[in-house]
Amino acid sequence: MASMSHSPVALSGSSTASDLLRSSSSGLSGVPLKTLGRARFGARRRDFTVSAKIGKAKKHDYPWPADPDPNVKGGILTHLSYFKPLKDKPKQVTLDFEKPLLDLQKKIVDVQRMANETGLDFSDQIISLENKYQQALKDLYTHLTPIQRVNIARHPNRPTFLDHVFNITDKFVELHGDRAGYNDPAIVTGIGTIDGRRYMFMGHQKGRNTKENVQRNFGMPTPHGYRKALRMMRYADHHGFPIITFIDTPGAYADLKSEELGQGEAIAHNLRTMFGLKVPIVSIVIGEGGSGGALAIGCANKLLMLENAVFYVASPEACAAILWKTASAAPKAAEKLRITAGELCRLQVADGIIPEPLGGAHADPAWTSQQIKIAVVDAMDELTKMETQELLKHRMLKFRNIGGFQEGIPVDPERKVNMKNREEPIVDKTPAVELEDEVEKLRQQIFNANKSDTELSESGLNEMIEKLQNEIEHEYFEALQTMGLKDRFVMLQEEFSKARTSHDELLHAALADKIAKLKDEFNRGLPETPNYPSLMNKREMLFGIIKAKIISEKNTATLKQEINKRFKEVMGRPDLKEMIDALKAEMETSEISTIEGLDVELKEKILKVKQEIEFEMAEVLKSLGLDVAGVGSIAMDLIQETPAPEVKSKIEELNEEINRGIEDVVRSSDLKNKIELVKLELIKAGQTPDLESINKIKALDQEIRQTIAEAMNSSELLEKFEKLNAEISESAESSGGLNGNFSQETPKENSFEYARPETELN
Repeated sequence: MASMSHSPVALSGSSTASDLLRSSSSGLSGVPLKTLGRARFGARRRDFTVSAKIGKAKKHDYPWPADPDPNVKGGILTHLSYFKPLKDKPKQVTLDFEKPLLDLQKKIVDVQRMANETGLDFSDQIISLENKYQQALKDLYTHLTPIQRVNIARHPNRPTFLDHVFNITDKFVELHGDRAGYNDPAIVTGIGTIDGRRYMFMGHQKGRNTKENVQRNFGMPTPHGYRKALRMMRYADHHGFPIITFIDTPGAYADLKSEELGQGEAIAHNLRTMFGLKVPIVSIVIGEGGSGGALAIGCANKLLMLENAVFYVASPEACAAILWKTASAAPKAAEKLRITAGELCRLQVADGIIPEPLGGAHADPAWTSQQIKIAVVDAMDELTKMETQELLKHRMLKFRNIGGFQEGIPVDPERKVNMKNREEPIVDKTPAVELEDEVEKLRQQIFNANKSDTELSESGLNEMIEKLQNEIEHEYFEALQTMGLKDRFVMLQEEFSKARTSHDELLHAALADKIAKLKDEFNRGLPETPNYPSLMNKREMLFGIIKAKIISEKNTATLKQEINKRFKEVMGRPDLKEMIDALKAEMETSEISTIEGLDVELKEKILKVKQEIEFEMAEVLKSLGLDVAGVGSIAMDLIQETPAPEVKSKIEELNEEINRGIEDVVRSSDLKNKIELVKLELIKAGQTPDLESINKIKALDQEIRQTIAEAMNSSELLEKFEKLNAEISESAESSGGLNGNFSQETPKENSFEYARPETELN
């Protein structure tokens, strides 16, 4: 920096006015050079001094090396680029869904280390493990979910814009600045050549490590970046360079400063300008393309996407937070948004898919770059043949056709799947009294049809069964809603359907645990719901109708003949015949004509013979495929026909206690596992089970029944049962018996169910 101080200089008389007014080359106006010269060398030069201070120049941080190599790939000007190869190898990052592959990788490394240490030949084992690894990798990457593709697109080691540019270009020179005082490092622009043809390149640039990501603002541009891209677009349009853009950004940077500097205006300006450019434009989505920040350099004639790239208006996490109030629903949002390359090509948003190697683009960046180069060259060969007006119309029609539809044309079934589900109409429940009347009428029709050996119309039976099933399903959903479990149930339904259609239809352990927890919570809370009595009543009606349908489908006449034949065989058994003949002889000897006159000992003998016959007939009916719940007695007749109020209430209390005990036993972990095993075996067996499956199911069924029976045979329950049984017996003796029956209630072993067989013999 120069400075000058002087006192008034006495000019010599030879100085003229023109000399005083003339400007000198020294920068001092009005002082002639010869006067300065005389002042400097004259006697009074101390009155006029000129001094200069030279500040230390700032060292420019240019990346130019001391000895640049002129033969470097891309030309000598590539030394100007700040993008240099990393000194350290990127740290390997394993995504959550890739963790099952780590075990195979670890085995391969262990076998290779063992081979090196021992000197033995393990090549066969290594080849086998590598083949298994490649097959597992192929299976994994050919069935990726949308959220998994999002995670791959965001992989820290995924190749960036400059990685691809330096791989596909012969020469590349980066151009900087928006000519308004700023250079945004999140958008990189430059001129490069591919096979001798010049192109203008621009794209979002992410970092390869934390330091670079901070410097590049994680690939989120400010308005300066979009204005730099706009300047290069106009430059390319002026010189006739085709434009290639690379999209890889979560979105435009949305801080306060960017909004103040006109973020929205910069994006809108780019959108308007790109539709008027007279050169071909090709855009490639290499990672994630988020919202307007991606579209600002993406209004192209052709939009290509890498296989695992995504293009969205809002990230799955943001969408889930808006719609479901939680970011944990991001997998569901990713599926509904249709953001993958395949979905966008089907919707005609993207024009092509560029393949990636197994494991993603980061597994083989050079191969991925070559695939990009092939796709870009093919697209440019097609577009450069178009005239200017045709090119502009092609670009306009591409975006005008997105989301188009025509009224009056029905949507094909494949597209209906992607439309919003119609809200299900609210179904009014049938009143319980009306439903019971319908079921009772149907039972009467079944009874009359069986009695007259006529066929019953199956349409009425099937309609009632379907109606009851719908009513029961409605009751279950009402119970779910009452307990606040409906949303969880719907989400688990969707997860279950996905799991059943992938990976050999095996349920994920975590999903199975969720289902078990929801099922247990629902079963525990179901008895407390207000509609529980209605639900159980409808279930009983449904089981009764189904049982009646099964019986009606059998040949009733043949069944009766078989029952009568078996009855005669039972009654013709020598031991029973001998007992009956002895009873007849004893009754004739006693000369008693009325039932009330029989003594207690003879009554007990008659009851014993009657019980024996009833149990034998029950076994006969079971062998014929009829469901026999138990054996009837005078006690049940008394309860059904003339029950005493106090006896009835005690029976109901005992039944409730027994039912609670059975429910507690069924909820135990051991018994629950056995029941799940039975269900699994039934599913595996299908419609035609083999002998081994049948035996296994029978064995498990017997174990379950035995467990329940052992739990029910507690001393407290048996004591209550015996006490109640004694009261019923006293009631029966005091009334003298009804309808000539003298049977005393005898429980079937290990059972607490009592019912008279309803088979009628004609």
